[in-house]
Amino acid sequence: MLFKLERQKSKRQRFSRKKIGDFQFFSLYSIVFFFTLLITLSYINAPRIPILGFHGIVDLNNSNLGIAQNPIAQRMAYPMQNLEEFLEDLAANNYWFLSTQEMYDYFINCSQDIPEKYVGKKPIMLSFDDSYKTVYTNLIPILERLEKEFNQKIKVVLFVNPGTLSKVNHPSTTYLSCEDLRTGFKKGFYDIQSHGQSHKNLVTLTVQDLNQELAQAQTHLRECMAGLAPEQEIAAHIAYPYGSMNHQVETYASKYYQSGYLYNSTILRFRWLNDKYRISRLTVNRNKTTARLIQMASRSFSIIQR
Repeated sequence: MLFKLERQKSKRQRFSRKKIGDFQFFSLYSIVFFFTLLITLSYINAPRIPILGFHGIVDLNNSNLGIAQNPIAQRMAYPMQNLEEFLEDLAANNYWFLSTQEMYDYFINCSQDIPEKYVGKKPIMLSFDDSYKTVYTNLIPILERLEKEFNQKIKVVLFVNPGTLSKVNHPSTTYLSCEDLRTGFKKGFYDIQSHGQSHKNLVTLTVQDLNQELAQAQTHLRECMAGLAPEQEIAAHIAYPYGSMNHQVETYASKYYQSGYLYNSTILRFRWLNDKYRISRLTVNRNKTTARLIQMASRSFSIIQR
């Protein structure tokens, strides 16, 4: 009889432990599920800004003009006709065309309140890498037409390699000149920033060469733009050539630049931005249709309050 009572007691204890174990497992599962859901919703609803990364702008009627004659440059060049249609849609739909300093002040560093005039607008940044002449010859006329039609100035960010700029005694149909940069800047269409001195992969450089590549780009761009803007507005931010960077690159970039831009096909979400030297950009090439670019831009959030 005593043995039977002990067995029943032991059975009840095992059952009780099982219930406690099941309850603990369920509680842990519920907590994990809750936080996973919270993080997912936070990610989905995080403020986001599409930053589009273009290169050359090719006129389909003159497809060999102004673009480097190599397969990569040809593939990355975006059709002027498609770009014009895209920009027209943005101008008609209340977008705010960010400069790098506006991005930094209002969204990255959050050092300033967003001005009232931008409330209700959707922020976007349009950037162009590699100093191609076509961002002057093919893009400026489009920007001038849209400004007249929509009474809105579309500012674009040029990430420039000053080492490839054409010289007065060596004019180029492929690369911008300093005078092109100055003209576009004076018209109010360009934000002039750094892409390194000569488009070297910064990750592969020695510390001495890395420091030189970063410093020279800033110095030469500021010399080019002298007298048009405060020095600190020019080449204050950098886009890494090839989108390639590591901790060492970030360390040295921070000596000269306020922020750094990647090229990683990812939209910028601010609750997940923990490094101002790893700002995401969306890649653009000629395989992306106008409709696809409009879809990418539509992922921007509207600024509804200060």
